[in-house]
Amino acid sequence: MTEDTQSASMDQILQEISAVGRKLEGMDNAMVELMPETRSMRLEIAGFQSQISGLDQRVTTVEAQAASWANKDQELLHLRSRLTDLEDRSRRNNIRLLGIPKRTEDADIASYLRDMLPKLTNITFDPPLEFQRVHRLGPKRQNGKGHPHPIIACMLRHGQARQLLETARTQGPLRLHTLDIRLSADFSRETAERRRAFLSLRPRLRHLDVKFGLFEPARMWITKNGESRTFYDPEDLRLFLEGLQETSQIMETTAQSSSPSQDVQGQALGAGQPETVLDPDRRTATDSQTRGRDLERLT
Repeated sequence: MTEDTQSASMDQILQEISAVGRKLEGMDNAMVELMPETRSMRLEIAGFQSQISGLDQRVTTVEAQAASWANKDQELLHLRSRLTDLEDRSRRNNIRLLGIPKRTEDADIASYLRDMLPKLTNITFDPPLEFQRVHRLGPKRQNGKGHPHPIIACMLRHGQARQLLETARTQGPLRLHTLDIRLSADFSRETAERRRAFLSLRPRLRHLDVKFGLFEPARMWITKNGESRTFYDPEDLRLFLEGLQETSQIMETTAQSSSPSQDVQGQALGAGQPETVLDPDRRTATDSQTRGRDLERLT
């Protein structure tokens, strides 16, 4: 290799080294420019971490509160159930009367009921009926039209209230002159809604051939295939009837699928049996003998 060639190679190497140096210098400048942005990003990440830590603590607090609220919900449901039971017990002496028009009342409703109820039920009360309070529900009607509002009568004696309700239950709607009067027990709103929900399931109970009875305050007793159960929630009874209906449909489908095979077997058995056919000759001989005996009787 000549000296000129070596000199050219060295110059080229030096140029490349200079180019690399310039690139490194540019990268250093870029790094210097990125340093502030990197610092700001670090600060933002640190802020995000602190926020995430705070959110984690808040979520933990909310979860703990939710768990305590779930227990409080159960307590509230229990307290509400007890409150409804207490309200129903406080209404045990109440009687709800439907069908008494406003015009039939005197100024004193209690006096009117004290005279009317023995005639309506054909019961002689001893001691006479006494009321703690009597009032008509609802606002006064402007024109006097429409169905009359019910009357709530709080009896002084619980035994007389039960006697009136039992008479109304056994005899149905009671009639006095031209008035059809209904007597029923008085329940709280929650209990009345549960009773209506139970009564709405009566068609399905009859369709599934289930014996049932609604007892006070709101519990449904049913009997199916000799097994008895008591329901306090209409939703539980509805789910039970759905399962019972599905079981009944499966049994009907199974019975329908098995009946054609039985018919085919019966037809096969019938086909193997010989058909009874009368012998024409024997029938003819018998007929001739019968005609001969008839001729002998005539002669």
